[in-house]
Amino acid sequence: MDIIHKLINLVAPQACFFTLFLFLPPFYIYKFFISTLNALFSESMSNKVVLVTGASSGIGEHIAYQYAKKKASLALVARRENRLHEVAERARSLGSPDVLVLSADVAKSEDCKRFVQETMDHFGRLDHLVNNAGIGAVCMFEDAIDLTNFTPVMDVNFWGAIYPTHFAIPHLKKSRGRVVVNASSAGWLPMPRTSFYNASKAATISFYETLRVEFGPDIKITIVTPGWIESEMTQGTFLSKEGEIIVDQEMRDVQVGLSPVGYAEGCAKAIVNSACRGERYVTQPAWFRVLYLYRVFCPEVIEWVFRMLYITSPGASQRSAHSKKILDLIGAKKVLYPSSIQEETAVKTE
Repeated sequence: MDIIHKLINLVAPQACFFTLFLFLPPFYIYKFFISTLNALFSESMSNKVVLVTGASSGIGEHIAYQYAKKKASLALVARRENRLHEVAERARSLGSPDVLVLSADVAKSEDCKRFVQETMDHFGRLDHLVNNAGIGAVCMFEDAIDLTNFTPVMDVNFWGAIYPTHFAIPHLKKSRGRVVVNASSAGWLPMPRTSFYNASKAATISFYETLRVEFGPDIKITIVTPGWIESEMTQGTFLSKEGEIIVDQEMRDVQVGLSPVGYAEGCAKAIVNSACRGERYVTQPAWFRVLYLYRVFCPEVIEWVFRMLYITSPGASQRSAHSKKILDLIGAKKVLYPSSIQEETAVKTE
């Protein structure tokens, strides 16, 4: 067996380089041709049904509006029913012929089974499932008091996407529909203080890439990896190390630093248009793709930059990180952050 592995180790790199050299040019010509066709003949959402989780605010709210503009019927899911009714009313005014409001917790399997079934009972079909609900957590791993305090991060970000997908499979197969999963660029960026959040998003990306192989053409999958976009997270809403939802805009400034924050409306529009064009991946803002290239080809650079900007010296307050010092020194927040996340915000949950 060792001899076989040694032989493969010797031959595989050269064979891989040679096949890529021959394969990549025609492959990318083919991809360009297909993407052009998809752009010209994108999926019409008129008379179709879209289920959106985490639809009460942020990206999920604006995804609902974008589908409404395309005349899709909507099933909106979140825990805040009052806020969902407000979103539903606006979605109707934007063109959605029918909007169903469903109060539920995506971290509970029984809730997910219920809202998928209620969607089918009401509309009789399901064409797009948008798994958008999420929760953030900010804490250095060594400062964690009780690791079980962070189980909601995996429960909501990972299982909160898996449960609805599982129950929606037979309905999506029937319509040859699509799953749109809002992961995060955090799934491939080692941002300090968000190790639990990063892990939940990395698991989500890997899971749906595997499902793409299992489903084949029966159910299409679009994986979304946003950077910093206006949301409750960029308003400073996090899960604390004590396991409580808090609003800490100062720590938000530490984490976001000098990164420009995109508008939720623009991000949602790119997501919905990409899904209708049949794209496999969406990254917003688009320049975040450059960070992925750095992560693949020179991860040491990313690690060094993150340590320099976000890690403080031993004994120093985490709020004294260079990312926040530079932000405050040059007064860049008014330019880089949308006005919606610059004001003090009351504590909110998804």
